[in-house]
Amino acid sequence: MQSMSRFRAAFRFGRSLVRGRQQALRTQASVSGQGVRRLPVLFGTAIGLCAGGLLYEYNRRKCASIAYAAAAENHQNSVITLTKEHALYLWIHVKGSADAKTCAKAAANVQKYVDSIIPPKEADESDEIWAGVAFGPSFYSKVGGAIHENYTYPHRSGKNGDLPSTGGDIFIHAKSNSKGNLFQLAHVVLKNLPEGSVDKVEEIYGFVYRGGRDLSGFIDGTENPADDESRAEVAINKQSGGSYLITQRWVHNLDLINKTKAGTMEGWVGRSIDDSTELRRKSITSHVARMTSGSQFGATKPFQIVRQSQPYGLSSKESGLFFIAYAASPNNFEYMLRRMTGEDKDLLPDDIMQFTTCLAGTYWYAPSLSELAKLK
Repeated sequence: MQSMSRFRAAFRFGRSLVRGRQQALRTQASVSGQGVRRLPVLFGTAIGLCAGGLLYEYNRRKCASIAYAAAAENHQNSVITLTKEHALYLWIHVKGSADAKTCAKAAANVQKYVDSIIPPKEADESDEIWAGVAFGPSFYSKVGGAIHENYTYPHRSGKNGDLPSTGGDIFIHAKSNSKGNLFQLAHVVLKNLPEGSVDKVEEIYGFVYRGGRDLSGFIDGTENPADDESRAEVAINKQSGGSYLITQRWVHNLDLINKTKAGTMEGWVGRSIDDSTELRRKSITSHVARMTSGSQFGATKPFQIVRQSQPYGLSSKESGLFFIAYAASPNNFEYMLRRMTGEDKDLLPDDIMQFTTCLAGTYWYAPSLSELAKLK
């Protein structure tokens, strides 16, 4: 509302400039005895719109910068920082009989554990750790966390496969160029949880493959917001300062990928495999079309997310993509998942599921630092 009032004020100011010029011309004409040529009103309107538009954009950017600065002081380190050479995805299920509040308190100390492994004054780009903790909806509610939005992850079925809901209570996401430091962090986190409290844990390590490509050969995260401010705008909830995240473990059919023609793969994805250029002509069931508003080139994206995904696994066993992304609301994920399984109004599935299968998935909430402090 404030920006719009400034827009109107700037518009009136621009128009007054033109009217002032018109009056000056009338005075000049009366002295010289010549007629006056009126400046078109549309010209004044154009100047007003231009001035108003520039001021509106300035204020929009200023407000975004202020919001980002405030959020930047309150979000966890894992949310908007870039990926590194390695990642830790620690997916923990806590026993129903365990003391949930004690478990939450231990997990909330993740930054303390990071600092014990590599003290801040000694850390550099080669060994620093960016880490954060998130909680499943049932667990977070149990420990007294404020539930701002429903982030229950439903099981979904589609023509090309399922998106199973496998739940979880505590999730640690950490990034470092030192895999050894990430291993040590996982060990410290699990050691500090109450004895006998863990029911099941998945300890998965992501890695950079061929300069940032998925194991399918495609460049991953092409449409990610480019800078910290843009990522914060997409990923951080402005009311709470926290962030919602999705985790999914996908297993790729590498035999199928290796024997499928590049053109067919590109058709399934909707991008070129060499440089990730969006295809001008693509199927409505291509991955790009499902994640945007349609198959037209440069289709609008109703929702954005901040991807932090990396490949994982062993060549001798199962491997694929650990998909992880942050957003200010779970609605951002819901739109995309509905369109993957054919729950949207067109009932069409996502062709990317031709060569990969989702084995696990859920939503989490990464509390803001101020929310996290209440759990300690």
